[in-house]
Amino acid sequence: MRLRLTWALPALVLISLLATTGCIKVGPDYQRPELAYKVPGAYDQNKNTVPYQELGNWWEQFGDPQLNQTVQEVLKRNLDLQETAGRVLELRAAFVQSRAARFPTVSLEGTGQKQRYTSSQSALATQEFSTELENYSLSLAASFEVDLWGKLARAEDAAKANLLQAEENRRTVAQTVVASAVTSYFNIRNLQRRLVVNQNSIVAYTKSMIFVEGRYRRGLTSALDLRQARRSLAQAKANTPALEQQLGLAKQDLAVLLGRYPEIKPDPDKGFDYLASMEPVPPGLPSELLLRRADLRAAEAGLKSLNEKIGVARAARFPSITLTGGYGYADTALHTLFSPANELWNLAMGISQPVFNAGSLKAQEKAARARYAQGVSSYAKTVLNAFAEVEGALLTQRQQDIRRQLLKDAAQEAQATQNTAQNRYIHGLQDYLSVLEAQRTRYSLDDQLVQNELTVLTNRVTLYRALGGGWAKPPALAKAEK
Repeated sequence: MRLRLTWALPALVLISLLATTGCIKVGPDYQRPELAYKVPGAYDQNKNTVPYQELGNWWEQFGDPQLNQTVQEVLKRNLDLQETAGRVLELRAAFVQSRAARFPTVSLEGTGQKQRYTSSQSALATQEFSTELENYSLSLAASFEVDLWGKLARAEDAAKANLLQAEENRRTVAQTVVASAVTSYFNIRNLQRRLVVNQNSIVAYTKSMIFVEGRYRRGLTSALDLRQARRSLAQAKANTPALEQQLGLAKQDLAVLLGRYPEIKPDPDKGFDYLASMEPVPPGLPSELLLRRADLRAAEAGLKSLNEKIGVARAARFPSITLTGGYGYADTALHTLFSPANELWNLAMGISQPVFNAGSLKAQEKAARARYAQGVSSYAKTVLNAFAEVEGALLTQRQQDIRRQLLKDAAQEAQATQNTAQNRYIHGLQDYLSVLEAQRTRYSLDDQLVQNELTVLTNRVTLYRALGGGWAKPPALAKAEK
């Protein structure tokens, strides 16, 4: 039989909806705080104020297909990204819970009971009588807290801000993980090239030793020159295990970022000239960082959540109004349960006002305001550190470019010096120690030049990250959302 609802329950729902849309939000509304320091119109280390363009997959600017494939695999398999994806889903569910508190709670309850008991007319009677009783009820109950002061609305906004903060933190983790993977990839390539320089030095020292041995057998040089040649060769060979160890550790680190077991696989250097494909990065305006960097957006979302919680604590000091209502049927027979004569309903309103709590609620509001003040300082510090990262990367870029050119000039001079020293030694005009010093200087500068390339590349990665370059959405989150 179809239930015939009276006006009681619909009236409760109508009142609740009107109360939801007409609430007053006590507490401060959020506004982005003013920074205590002055932000210049252009970066100190680069006065170019050309708007910074969205680079999308910035790692593709280096022109290495294998690097692009590595980054895509990191976005798909990295365990840190999978963990942050789960955190986002958790806070998304918490937001739904917080939002649900602003709507009525409706429940359906039903009971059915059948009893049998025996009785006698007197204590001496031998005849007993049995009685059976039935009881059935079906009711629909609803309750609702009127959000007159905006406490529940503020709590929902705080939960929404927490969700936004988690999503921005996930993007920040993605930025960090991708930047770490690209840096590890470049470190592997750099160590491979340093091994090539080391192998070239071993070949050169071997040729020198063979040449000195020949002169020694002919009596044209001393045993000291021969021992110095052997010592230099041994030192060059001793550098190989250390470089191979660093290369193996770098490959293991990259494997962990890729979500793989940290095993070492052969991976020869393809010989890409990464520096040739790098173009100048227009840093744009400092104020753009507040909108582009995910960690700054996350910090501001957290600050907004703290602001909304002030309103929650403030509203807790005002009266709380609760509406309850119910509608149903009760009877002693199941087949007549839904008779109009058996229907019952109730509608009630309750109000609660804190009278004395020894200042607990006031202290909670003060604590919420203090947490917000701490959040403002933390936000300002986070923004300042972001500016410092960009300025530092721009300074490093300029100085390392200068150093690279100087190293190139020094390496060319070192090679010419080595050739001159060898020619003079062959003609007996120079001792062998000068030849060894020229060789050592040349290969040391070659090694420094290769390491400088790594510094330039990793600094470019830092600059991309510091400027808030575009990032792909981790598939782990996209899959979890389905």
